[in-house]
Amino acid sequence: MINGTEPQANRSLLAAALLDSMRAVQRALDNPPGLSTEQLSVRLQEWQQAVQELVKIPDQAGELATLYEIIAVLNSSLDLTETLKLVMDSLIHLTGAERGCLMLFDDNGRLEIKAAQHFNQEDVDAADMELSHTVVREAIEKRHPVLTTNAQVDPRFSAQESVIGYHLRSIVCVPLYVRERVIGALYLDNRMRDGVFSKEDLPLLTAFASQAAVAIENARLYTMTDQALAARVQELTTLQQLDQELNASLDLERVLDVTLSWAVQATMAARGTLSVLDCEGRVLSSAASGDDVQPPEPSAISLATSSKTPVVTDGTRLLAPIRYEGQTIGLLDLWSGAGTRFRHDQIKFIERLADHAAAAIENARLYEQVRRANQAKSEFVSFVAHELRTPMTSIKGYADMLLKGMVGSLTPTQQEFVHTIYRNVERMQILVSDLQDTSRLETGQLKLDVQRTRLQDALFNALETLQGQIEARAQRLTVEVPDDLPPIQADPARLTQILTNLLSNACKYTPEEGQIGVRAWARDGHVHCAVSDTGVGMSEEDQARLFTKFFRSDNPAVREMPGTGLGLCIVKSLVELQGGEIEVESALGKGTTFTFTVPVAE
Repeated sequence: MINGTEPQANRSLLAAALLDSMRAVQRALDNPPGLSTEQLSVRLQEWQQAVQELVKIPDQAGELATLYEIIAVLNSSLDLTETLKLVMDSLIHLTGAERGCLMLFDDNGRLEIKAAQHFNQEDVDAADMELSHTVVREAIEKRHPVLTTNAQVDPRFSAQESVIGYHLRSIVCVPLYVRERVIGALYLDNRMRDGVFSKEDLPLLTAFASQAAVAIENARLYTMTDQALAARVQELTTLQQLDQELNASLDLERVLDVTLSWAVQATMAARGTLSVLDCEGRVLSSAASGDDVQPPEPSAISLATSSKTPVVTDGTRLLAPIRYEGQTIGLLDLWSGAGTRFRHDQIKFIERLADHAAAAIENARLYEQVRRANQAKSEFVSFVAHELRTPMTSIKGYADMLLKGMVGSLTPTQQEFVHTIYRNVERMQILVSDLQDTSRLETGQLKLDVQRTRLQDALFNALETLQGQIEARAQRLTVEVPDDLPPIQADPARLTQILTNLLSNACKYTPEEGQIGVRAWARDGHVHCAVSDTGVGMSEEDQARLFTKFFRSDNPAVREMPGTGLGLCIVKSLVELQGGEIEVESALGKGTTFTFTVPVAE
């Protein structure tokens, strides 16, 4: 390729001479006798030779302008696929080659065709691209462009099977460099003509290859970064979904199933187990996925526990310890199956998944322990309450016999003592009954006999029991229950228990000559019943804890009255079991109103 100003000067002189010759012929043709056929033929041959000479003189400015435009196009996109297509479009346009392809090294060092194109800008399938691998290998190994004007007669390549079989002629291959590193190669050929490429073309192709390599590397880095970011966002989204599923339940079995399901799905494992371990490394419980899955053997547990991070054995088995506060509480054991090896990104995801699952598994495990302890406590309370009934019945019976004088008369002091025994036995019976109800509610053993009934009947039974206490304290009782109140769907005995408890509390915590009211009405498919009093009332702090077990206010007026702190907790549970709700309104020193609902019978 010619450099400097000489090509442009030669082109200008030759063009001027050609133009003068054409004008002379034109003048001769305009004036008789003109030109003979032989003279015109000679002039035409001169013109053809001049045009051929013009074609041979390189247009450096035009080539540089074309290269500049190509570079601008290459730098216009960071999309790798689009950039590769732009490279091939520009390359075919610049050289006039019949075919071309662009090859890049993959992560394993293999050279792959990433883009291939025909001179008419139609894409060529990489599998159909027939090229000289010898030329490509030499260009890459020598890190220098390789050119042959006719491979059929070039002693370097004429004996190659690809050259002979594919009828390759003009070939040029330029390596792609980025920071002294070969990332691939540009390959061009022409099977129909020889001499398509020349040594003068190499500087321009090398410059093009240098710019194309930078553009490709930038696009590839951008694509890798974009893909890594998208993968990270997807992983964070996945872990967020996992957290939502794990935190949706404290059931240990479900937590194990959810964690294992996500692990198998993320790694495409053929089978796996997730085991909960005790402090000695023994398996307490486990979940499995796949056929013929067994819990991990002690050696696997020991290996994973000692490493504290995921361990891959034989490339196909992944052991991931699940650690919480420095202690291994579980083990995730996955098999890839069919000889497939776990990828690095899969191992790192399992490590993060184990971290997310650790707290959920520990919480579920602790909850399970608390649940079992609570169940054992409830069973113990139920057993003790049941066993206490027999001696209390006996004590109450004998006290009753003594009070009636069945074994002789008692002195006034003896009668007072027996009355004290009798009252305390009655209080113990109430406590035992409340403990039994609480135990049955906690264990789900409390059975309701829900049927069509009337609120008026339950209220009558409750008032009949408490009438004496209300009258003894000279309290005024008002009842506003309409006769046409619709029937309700409830357990009559338990409804009576609810009203008895609420009325008993109103009586106990309302001073003498105070007022107690009962009001009922129907609305929105429910019967509403309110029990109100003008008693001691409650603070907002007491109201917040009112329905918890064994809660009793610190108010001295409340503390001086006997009670277990179980009654309102039982009332709330019984109301909700029958499909209703209960709420309280109270003001300290002004009284309290409890309102509960029961569904109307259909």
